[in-house]
Amino acid sequence: MEATPNTVTVNGAEIRKLRIQAGLSTTELARAARLSARYLNHLENGYRTRMRPHSYSRLRQALGLPADSTQLLSPTEDPP
Repeated sequence: MEATPNTVTVNGAEIRKLRIQAGLSTTELARAARLSARYLNHLENGYRTRMRPHSYSRLRQALGLPADSTQLLSPTEDPP
C-alpha cells in the first residue's frame, strides 16, 4: 500500500486563472474551499507552493474540477 504524500506542489498561476474564469474573488474562492484568503493569495502569488492533500482537494472541488484533475498541480508533481 502506497502512503499518501504529506503535501503537493501547486501551480499558483493556474489557480488564479481558474478563479478568474469562474468569476470568483480571492475571498469567495477561499471561503468555498475553507481556506484563508491570505493563504490562497500566497498560493496564487507563489509565496507558497505546497498544500496538504485535503486542502488541495477542497480547492479543486471549489473550482469545479473533477477528482482526477491534475490541472492545479505543478508540472513536476504527481497526483495525490
